[in-house]
Amino acid sequence: MAEMSNYLENALLNAVLRASTYTSPSDIFVALYTSNPNDDGSGTEVSGGSYARKQAVFSAPVGGVATTNADVAFDQASATWGTITHIALYDTITGGNLLFHTPLDISKLVETGDIFTIRAGQLTVTLD
Repeated sequence: MAEMSNYLENALLNAVLRASTYTSPSDIFVALYTSNPNDDGSGTEVSGGSYARKQAVFSAPVGGVATTNADVAFDQASATWGTITHIALYDTITGGNLLFHTPLDISKLVETGDIFTIRAGQLTVTLD
């Protein structure tokens, strides 16, 4: 995952090039999308059916890559969520600012009773 949002690109450029303060979020949350969120967050995030963003914890970056160090398990779907095509990282559990987004290698249909899980080490953020 290295597709940075417009918000984060501008915040980092302002921080580095214009001595503007950027406050890093204390927590990072994974969101599931049924369409591309694009750099502006305009895609379709899953809603309803017991869906809620889940917190992700990342290891210290090595060589420009940070990796989750624990599973990110969503609650059991109480209704069909649709086909998950993209994931995104946000700075809050609801609303907030899109930070990064990426398509899944393989889209996944989440139906009633399913639990969508991203295994530890399978979600990486790369800056290059």
